[in-house]
Amino acid sequence: MNLEEKFNILVNKMKTGHYEEVIFETNYLIKKFPKQEALYNLLALTYQAKGEYDKSIDLLSDALKRSKDNTNFLNNIGLGYYKKKDYIKAEDYFNRVLKINPRFINTINNLAGLYDEINNSEECEKLYLRALSINENVLETNFNYACFLKNSGKYEDAEKYFYKTLNINKNFTKADKNLSTLKKYNKNDEYIKLLEEKIKNKNLHKLEIKELAFALGKIYEDTGEYEKSYKQIKKANEIKKEFTKFNIENEIKFFEKIKEFQKKLKSNKFFENTNKKKMIFVLGMPRTGTSLVEQILSSHDKVYGAGELPLLDTYLKNIINNYNEITNLEEVLTKYRESYLDIIKKMTKLDIITDKAPLNFRYIGLIKIMFPNSVIIHCKRNALENSWSIYKNDFSGMLFSNDINDLAKYYKIYQNLMVFWKSYFEQDIYDLEYEDLINNSENKIKEIINLCGLEWQDKCLEFYNNKRLIKTVSFNQARQPIYKNSLKGTAKFKNYIQDLEKALSSSKVR
Repeated sequence: MNLEEKFNILVNKMKTGHYEEVIFETNYLIKKFPKQEALYNLLALTYQAKGEYDKSIDLLSDALKRSKDNTNFLNNIGLGYYKKKDYIKAEDYFNRVLKINPRFINTINNLAGLYDEINNSEECEKLYLRALSINENVLETNFNYACFLKNSGKYEDAEKYFYKTLNINKNFTKADKNLSTLKKYNKNDEYIKLLEEKIKNKNLHKLEIKELAFALGKIYEDTGEYEKSYKQIKKANEIKKEFTKFNIENEIKFFEKIKEFQKKLKSNKFFENTNKKKMIFVLGMPRTGTSLVEQILSSHDKVYGAGELPLLDTYLKNIINNYNEITNLEEVLTKYRESYLDIIKKMTKLDIITDKAPLNFRYIGLIKIMFPNSVIIHCKRNALENSWSIYKNDFSGMLFSNDINDLAKYYKIYQNLMVFWKSYFEQDIYDLEYEDLINNSENKIKEIINLCGLEWQDKCLEFYNNKRLIKTVSFNQARQPIYKNSLKGTAKFKNYIQDLEKALSSSKVR
């Protein structure tokens, strides 16, 4: 077997998650073929897939000493920083690549993705169009641009580029899943037959089938075929669980670490209320109305909706997991706080900003230290309705969502943690029931606006006219007037979700 054949086998192993094998075998090949640049890139990308970003950056930085203008090395170092959420360094490396080769499409796409993540939609779109002008048939460009258009509310244009993605590769089923979310389908839609045939393809990888199953689950709900919908949703989640190998015990331990950390804190007073920026954190379980609340708030002239910023999770998880090794907590918090605010400043000149990453509920203690004048809006919902809405959607990174027992246990530790936070910050946490927001919307919206210290503006009642980017699974609902049919989403599936009800009951979820 020659080197090219070995390399291709390793690439396939990397794609299917066999990271340790790839790392071991690629390191061996690098010793035999130290000048083969592709091996360094493969090893670096494998480290990144494992979340070992520093190893990836160190490896390529060393390789760069022997090839200082290597655009692949520079691009993948930038990618490592991007995945670490060090956007400033990532941007610098991507721009270095484009100075050397302005037509390097991988980097153009990566930089567009970075700008998308920090809500610089103007530069993001320019870069996607630039990449398409260089080569209009690159799958990643078409798919990423389609997602950008979907998040911008330009559904017809998004549909065009999702179909173009499928013309390039008909088995790129992520495009199918996204197409399923763009509209409500009826039984006569030809696209349904196409998906029903495609999912029978025995040559598809299981993860490709997972995308189709989520797509059909959504479409069958549209068409009123609830048993078929449930079966596809269950199939999709079972496949995802098989590949993630998620263990709920790790989450339970992490939540206990959070409580231990808070109890050991000697001071909550590291920062005064001197920061010009006022943060509003909209948090809670996913699918509790966090997108809707942010859409309402960001309709106000003085509020910028930053969306689900991943920064605090990256920073604060590191503190919780390593707090016994931290000798100067104030120094670490200052560094993270400044880095977070630097990114915010790149997004907007406004002084009131929402961050609606829902799982920030885990870090309320640290958030109140870093941003003492922040507003915490805790979004809540009926547990069964909430859990079912989570289970039927495909969430990135929220691995507890793919198994009903994991979901029920996670829901319980979430509730317990919120009780814990209330014992410290009861006056600082505003509970907002989803059902109240839907049934008594005008009064609740006025209450939220007042809570945030804002003057009333009528446009907050017309939040559906807000044209900002929405990158969550609620992208469609948050662009519509409030509707009440979301309150009883489980009613249609009552014959199929008894196991979920039992799991919540056995976990003593309230």
